[in-house]
Amino acid sequence: MALSACSVGPSNINPIASKTPSFSFKSLKFPPLWPTQKVKMGPLSVSPMGFGTWAWGNQFLWGYQEAMDTELQQVFNMAVENGINLFDTADSYGTGRLNGQSEKLLGRFIREFQEQKGSKSEIVIATKFAAYPWRLTPGQFVNACRASLDRMQIEQIGIGQLHWSTANYAPLQELALWDGLVAMYEKGLVKAVGVSNYGPKQLLKIHDYLKDRGVPLCSAQVQFSLLSMGKDQLEIKNICDSLGIRMIAYSPLGLGMLTGKYSSSKLPTGPRALLFKQILPGLDPLLSSLRDIANKRRKTMSQIAINWCICKGTVPIPGVKSIKQAEENLGALGWRLSADELLQLEYAANQSPRRMIQNIFQTR
Repeated sequence: MALSACSVGPSNINPIASKTPSFSFKSLKFPPLWPTQKVKMGPLSVSPMGFGTWAWGNQFLWGYQEAMDTELQQVFNMAVENGINLFDTADSYGTGRLNGQSEKLLGRFIREFQEQKGSKSEIVIATKFAAYPWRLTPGQFVNACRASLDRMQIEQIGIGQLHWSTANYAPLQELALWDGLVAMYEKGLVKAVGVSNYGPKQLLKIHDYLKDRGVPLCSAQVQFSLLSMGKDQLEIKNICDSLGIRMIAYSPLGLGMLTGKYSSSKLPTGPRALLFKQILPGLDPLLSSLRDIANKRRKTMSQIAINWCICKGTVPIPGVKSIKQAEENLGALGWRLSADELLQLEYAANQSPRRMIQNIFQTR
């Protein structure tokens, strides 16, 4: 298993939302059974939604400050207590002197949670190792894995993921990194391996390469949402389904564009503002559809967008940095959109002239 943390029982609560998507979460309650529901991800059993920790340590894009750590610990505790056991991070998460901060915080939060609760539960840490240009050999990639283990102070990582492919610009390095994944798996440093930002062609190649080495490919992490559901994403999903690979959907809320909290006249602070200014004016059909379904279901737009990802058979990992966000994200579980609602959302997405820009490291 990835890591032992603490044993938690299910919550005995059921979602109550207000008349509009923007409501107070003080009375938020979840179904009594959903925390026990898990999906298979290779040899692991994970919650149908995980939490992403890109913001933990990132000052540039997400405005992280160390004063936030107390609330982030509360976010982590709330997640585990409500059945979430998958946490996604990366050795590159954290800016400047805070590089690796996300992993450090996760390790610390797990230890403190164990001490407070005095019992254990399986927590799956999925961390990504950057394909830095100085990581040229399998041994250097294994050393990166060991460094992550040291930062988190754990014995084994749940899923060790290659953060991006170098096939487009350094194909020889790509093979060394694949061998590094094999080595960390064979040494027992990770329980499973996965990839991130791989397109259909490279996904098939690495799957076959690892299979020949006796290493199953557990997961493929892709930018996937109602803003990012193009031909490549759907092809990747079909490949994952046919090969038994679990698809992890990152940025399921389009960096916040699908939350309904922003408009052309109300932009986020920081570098996201420029992107939002370009894309939001072309999202009226999709945002209107999200708002309509959210009002009818007495959910939030965020919950609708996350639930759409779950209904498409992926495990979404929305980012979270506050108690309010954690509570709202948890409200996306325990229910499912209808087939008609899924079609309505996808039609509206196709009618919206704007799409999310793709990760520059995404391969074909």
